[in-house]
Amino acid sequence: MKGKYKILFVCLGNICRSPSAEAIMKKLVSDAGLSDRIEIDSAGIHSYHEGELPDSRMRMHGGRRGYKLDSRSRPVKTSDFFDFDVIIGMDDSNISDLKRKAPDVASLEKIHRMTDFSRKKLHDHVPDPYYGGASGFELVLDLLEDACAGLLDTISSTRDN
Repeated sequence: MKGKYKILFVCLGNICRSPSAEAIMKKLVSDAGLSDRIEIDSAGIHSYHEGELPDSRMRMHGGRRGYKLDSRSRPVKTSDFFDFDVIIGMDDSNISDLKRKAPDVASLEKIHRMTDFSRKKLHDHVPDPYYGGASGFELVLDLLEDACAGLLDTISSTRDN
């Protein structure tokens, strides 16, 4: 890999899915010895929870799997489209909102759906677990573990060339 690659994960409020993706990806990147080459962050479409830690239920479920969800919620900013190499939304609504916020055509090309990187799980989006029970949080983590591993494989293979 040449240069630092920057990834931004995005969901609605930046308290469940995107901070989980951030934590999972950070662990995968660290385990691969690539922390100095790949930068990871997360943000939300809306600023409802700005400054808050991730949802306590998400932190609990993630913690059981060894993930540290300690980022603070923030909204997507215009500068993110220039600062990050790839911006990954969790569902079609996130993708549509990101496309509306994109300042130019080059920014549109950076936007991808999280499940586009899935290797084993057959879901077309990462569902929001906020209003559900424990099984929803576990499903989100399952989907994100699979898709983050696929994303890392994709980045590694394209950046090596």
